[in-house]
Amino acid sequence: MFKNLLSTGSLIRALHAALTWAVTLVLFLFETDLRRSEKRGEFLQPVSFVLLVFCSMLLYFITSLMDPGYVTFDDELKGRISQSNRGAGDEKEQMIPVVQKAHRLRRCGFCMVQQPMRSKHCQSCQHCVRRYDHHCPWIENCVGERNHRFFVLYLMLQLAVLLWAFHIAWSGFHTETAWKDWLQVNLLLLLAFIVIIIFTVVVMLLLVSHLYLISNNTTTWEFMSRHRISYLKHCGSEENPFDQGILGNLWTVFCVCRTVVWERIYFQDEDELV
Repeated sequence: MFKNLLSTGSLIRALHAALTWAVTLVLFLFETDLRRSEKRGEFLQPVSFVLLVFCSMLLYFITSLMDPGYVTFDDELKGRISQSNRGAGDEKEQMIPVVQKAHRLRRCGFCMVQQPMRSKHCQSCQHCVRRYDHHCPWIENCVGERNHRFFVLYLMLQLAVLLWAFHIAWSGFHTETAWKDWLQVNLLLLLAFIVIIIFTVVVMLLLVSHLYLISNNTTTWEFMSRHRISYLKHCGSEENPFDQGILGNLWTVFCVCRTVVWERIYFQDEDELV
């Protein structure tokens, strides 16, 4: 029990929660727009801000704690049953899996499960993850097929919170004639302001990069290691076999909740030529 409480993931999540609520508390302690609204008896802005912070924290823990799309032996068994049910009646299905089968039957050398296309073994999680994007140290979890949408939604909400917090913090700085007096009065708010700026830049860069990759139906891993991935290294630099158009790509990530069989999309062009 204590080992789980002191694990790296638990400590990082606790740090994230503590830092978030500490900054929020500082924004309420100083004479910011939030504090002035409270004094006037106008609680819409303070309550809305706290609710937004709470929702961002909720999305953070959902993304951090949920299964990102681990590949299990049950998935392998279901795949075999599905293949046997399809039978040998379809000649077209018989003609194509020669190349496709090499990808579907690839077995992970660490956890010994069959890796579907676009999956990768994560050394930190010790699992193979479907549509592996990256292992995020801030959530201490992989970003994969199941939680990628939640990760991006969290980034969007977190950015909205940070931009609002930036405005609130800026409104709370006191003016003083001497630099030392100003620093003494505003030191705590200044530290919170610096934290807000750093996280705003990081979250904005992450959000823009992930929206770009999602719109192209590419993962961070595929983008960074394209030349080493067996199913991509023979493709041209501008060619993406999984691209279904911007709207189709966004729909797949944000609206499709079932497991996607990427082999079917990958070999779709070859199916049409047969």
